[in-house]
Amino acid sequence: MLAMLAIVIAPRRHALLPILVGTCYMPLAQGIEIGAFHFFCIRILIATGVLRALVRGERVAGPFTTLDRLMLVSAVWAIFSSVFHTRPSEAFVGSLGLIYNTCGIYLLVRIYCTTSDEMSRVFRAVCVLLVPLAVEMLLEQATSYDMFSILGGVRDEPEIREGRLRAQGPFAHAILAGTVGAVCIPFAVALWNKSRTTAVLGTLSCIAMVVTSASSGPAMSAIFAVLALALWRIREYIYLLRRGFVALYLILALAMQAPVYYLIARIDLAGGSTGWHRARLIESAFEHLSEWWLAGTDYTRHWMPTGVSWSPDHTDITNHYLQLGVVGGLPLMLLFMWMLWLAFASVGRQLRAKSAPSEPPYRDGFTVWALGASLFAHAATSISVSYFDQSFVFLYLVLACIASLDSQRVTEEKSPATHFIALSSPNGTSHVRNSRESQLRRYDTR
Repeated sequence: MLAMLAIVIAPRRHALLPILVGTCYMPLAQGIEIGAFHFFCIRILIATGVLRALVRGERVAGPFTTLDRLMLVSAVWAIFSSVFHTRPSEAFVGSLGLIYNTCGIYLLVRIYCTTSDEMSRVFRAVCVLLVPLAVEMLLEQATSYDMFSILGGVRDEPEIREGRLRAQGPFAHAILAGTVGAVCIPFAVALWNKSRTTAVLGTLSCIAMVVTSASSGPAMSAIFAVLALALWRIREYIYLLRRGFVALYLILALAMQAPVYYLIARIDLAGGSTGWHRARLIESAFEHLSEWWLAGTDYTRHWMPTGVSWSPDHTDITNHYLQLGVVGGLPLMLLFMWMLWLAFASVGRQLRAKSAPSEPPYRDGFTVWALGASLFAHAATSISVSYFDQSFVFLYLVLACIASLDSQRVTEEKSPATHFIALSSPNGTSHVRNSRESQLRRYDTR
C-alpha cells in the first residue's frame, strides 16, 4: 500500500523507485487472487504506475523504435498463439500474465527513464536498494534463516546443496537472487565517475548476492558482465571478436562429438551444478521441435526424466528462450532473440553517435556500454535461467532503457536544431543545453 501511494504522489523523476523497492523487497507471492488471475505485488505496482501515467498524461517521449514495435508484436502473438493450445483458456491466462508483466515494466521505464541522466539515477537507486538485500543474504548464510519468509512466499530455511547454503532473499530461487546481483554489476560500475561511494557499495552488494546464492549460473553471469565491461577499452574491435566467436563455434561444432552447448555441462563453479540438465533440455527441445514450433505446447513432461512439483505436465524449463517457445512457439522465441539483437545494435549506433560533433554533453557513452554489458549478461543467463519471479524486471528495464536512448538519438538526428540550443557563457566558452530535458523538468513538480 505504501509503495502504491508513493507511485501516485512521487515526482516524475522518482516514479520508478517504488516499483524497484517492490521488486527488491517483496516476494512474488504477495498479492491478491481474482478467479484465475493472480495479481502479485509487482503486478499491482505496475497497474498503479500505468494508472498514474494515464491520469497525469505522462507518455513515452520521442518516436517509437523498432524495439517498441517488436514488444507489441510479441504481446499480440503470445495472446494469439494460445488459440492453438490444447487448453486455450489456461494458455490465454498464462500468456496474458506474461505480457502484462513484461510490457507493463517496459512501458513504465520507457515513460519515466528517457535520458542518460535518468538512467544513472535508476542505476544509483538499484545499487542503494541492493545493499540491505545483500546484507540480508549474508545473514541468511550465517543463520540459515530467510527473513523475507515473514512476508510469505519463500521458505524460512534456505536450500542446501553439496553442503553449501543457497541464500535467496525475497526471490523465488537462489539462482534468480544471484542472477539479479550479477546483471546489476554494470549498473554499479557505470557510476564510478559520478558517485564512487555508491559504485563501491553497489559492486560489493552485487558480488555478495552472487556469492551467497552459491550457484554456478550467477557466477558465470557475473563473469560475462565483467568481461563485457572490460571490452570497453577495445570497443572499436568488437566486430572482430564477434567474427572470432562465430568461427570458434563452428570449429568446436566440427571437432566435438556432442553439440557445442554441452560445454555448459562441464561448468561447475559452486558445486552441485546441473549444467548437464540444461544442455540436455536444449537437445530434447530440438528433438521435440514438431510439438511446439508453431505456437508452443501444454506438455513437456516427456522431454526430461525429471518433472516439477507445481505441474504434472511439465519438466523444469531452465531456459528463458525455451520457456518463451513453450508459451508461444518459435515465433515468440525468435521475436525475443530479435529484440536482443536490435538492442545490441542500438548500443553500437548510440556509441557511434557519441563521437559526432553535435554530441550532447549529458550522454555518457559508458552508461550506454554498461546497459549493453548488463544485457549481455542477461542474454547469456537466459540459456540456463527462466525468469519466473520478479527478477524479470531487470531484464526489461535494460531493454526499455536502450530503446529510450535509441528513440532520443533518432529525434536528435531528425531535428538537431530543435533539440540543442547553443549558449555562450560569460567567458566565451560554448555550452549545449538539451531543450527536451528542460521540458521533462516540468513533470518533476507534478
